[in-house]
Amino acid sequence: MEIRNLRYFLAVAREENMTRAAETLHVTQPTLSKTMKALEDELGKKLFVRHSFSISLTEEGELLRNRAEDLVTMADKIEKEFLSLDELTGGELYFGLAESYQIRHLAKEIRLLKERYPGLRYHITSGDTEQVTEKLDKGLLDFAVICDVPDGRKYEYIAFPEGDIWGLILPADAALAKKESIRIEDLLGLPLFASEQGWEGDIRGWAGEHFAQLRLEGSFRLAYNASMFVREGLGYQLTFRNLVDVSEVSGLVFRPLEPKLEVKLYLIWNRYQAFTPIAERFLAQIRESFTTVH
Repeated sequence: MEIRNLRYFLAVAREENMTRAAETLHVTQPTLSKTMKALEDELGKKLFVRHSFSISLTEEGELLRNRAEDLVTMADKIEKEFLSLDELTGGELYFGLAESYQIRHLAKEIRLLKERYPGLRYHITSGDTEQVTEKLDKGLLDFAVICDVPDGRKYEYIAFPEGDIWGLILPADAALAKKESIRIEDLLGLPLFASEQGWEGDIRGWAGEHFAQLRLEGSFRLAYNASMFVREGLGYQLTFRNLVDVSEVSGLVFRPLEPKLEVKLYLIWNRYQAFTPIAERFLAQIRESFTTVH
């Protein structure tokens, strides 16, 4: 199976139209149609459902799209890595990042590295621990940043200099806003928003035997989106400090949890991973800058 054919397939899946896909690929429609038919024959499965004016994917086509996206991304990454082996002033770096205020430390290190190597090009994808570690395990990323304690059997890691503080985002005029901190009894019966990862991990551990009494109104991957629901009076948000605007004009406030709930952030990479020169330079710099190294 050729990478070129997978690129053609992804273009057809994206455009949902053979003519438009052919135009974007700068090939003729007969050539594209022939290639897609050959791909179906090679796999022994029907990949498309052809309608009057559009094309949709079969279940097998959806499966191939998911796999093809990873394969094409990996092929592009390998090509860029080899092109950058002799590049003295830069190269490609791929990061998967959790949502955290502590990312500012990483941004600072990337800025410093780019000042030394102006040809540095970096690529950022965001997600929870499961999402970014999946990409890291597939070789699609060089580094990931997660909020969970890393699996030392699989990853090398460095702890960030600071931790994140959990707290509650709530309307400034809410009764609970008068409190300096939020205890578990304050949350009982309230409609709460949180990330699924945080709810099942940090919050479950913090709440202990009272966890079953907490009510998850909705789960969000992005703290900003959840804060919009808080503004509309739909509930209260459990999240890290500094992820949501709580300035005077926002109408929202942040109150830390009590007992204090602080979690560390970690930069991780696969054990025995072969790095490009720019990745080696980045890692050497981050080791020197961050004090806790494992």
